[in-house]
Amino acid sequence: MAEVDTTQEWARHWQYTELPQLDLLRARYVRHTFPRHSHEGYVFGSVSSGVEDVGLPGGTVHAGPGTVVMINPEVPHTARAGVPEGWVYATLYPSAQVIDGIAAELKNPRGTVGFAETCVRDPYAARLVADVHRAAEEGNALAADSVLRVLVARLLDRHGGVMTARAPHSAGARDAARARAVLEERMQRPPTLEALAAELGTSPFALLRAFKKEYGMPPHTWLTDARVRRARRMLDAGTAPAAAAVVVGFTDQPHLNRHFTRIVGVPPGAYQRERARTYKTGGDTCP
Repeated sequence: MAEVDTTQEWARHWQYTELPQLDLLRARYVRHTFPRHSHEGYVFGSVSSGVEDVGLPGGTVHAGPGTVVMINPEVPHTARAGVPEGWVYATLYPSAQVIDGIAAELKNPRGTVGFAETCVRDPYAARLVADVHRAAEEGNALAADSVLRVLVARLLDRHGGVMTARAPHSAGARDAARARAVLEERMQRPPTLEALAAELGTSPFALLRAFKKEYGMPPHTWLTDARVRRARRMLDAGTAPAAAAVVVGFTDQPHLNRHFTRIVGVPPGAYQRERARTYKTGGDTCP
């Protein structure tokens, strides 16, 4: 059996100026694994070679060439290679405002749209994801915007619907929401689980169960994800990675680097350099 080269990983995470509410990631990953995390906006991913295993609340999906992965906002998920050679893919991260705007133009039902299926076989839509990347990389704003709209319209027509918002009726759900608010406010110096539970008038295990049920991950995992999100916003505003690390509660820049790279897919320094340069873990170049 041929030996798999696990050093030739590369990734490019950037934002095209003409489409400011859209992030783009193109990468090859072999050893890299994404821990459980979520996104504020949507995720549309298309694998061009290899297999990506995406872990979701309902189980793991195996995404290969010709498929499109669709993940709704705030849905916790993981990702890792599904085959020894890893996977190569292009991913789009449009904001909720972008998707809602396109849905409104199409006169879709009022409400927040979502996708019931996570992984669908749709070679044409998969090519459209890649075409958005290609147009953006060529600086063709008209094509990038047009193809993005065609893609979203197709996915909404075939797989879209209206998401039902869950109201926190139960005491556990209310405690989870209050705990999240505390963690957001005290991100730099969060309380222990025991102290947090006592403050909310519940028990540590009850809070742990309620939080995981509500947000798909325990409080400490959610907090790491939230810290990375806030660090991203600070980096976008021009804050140096070392300063951002301290503000969001990481012990130092290497601590931020480790978690940021695992969740975002590139280090914070590469991310901040306009998200327009290729980050290489090996000698290969981004094709």
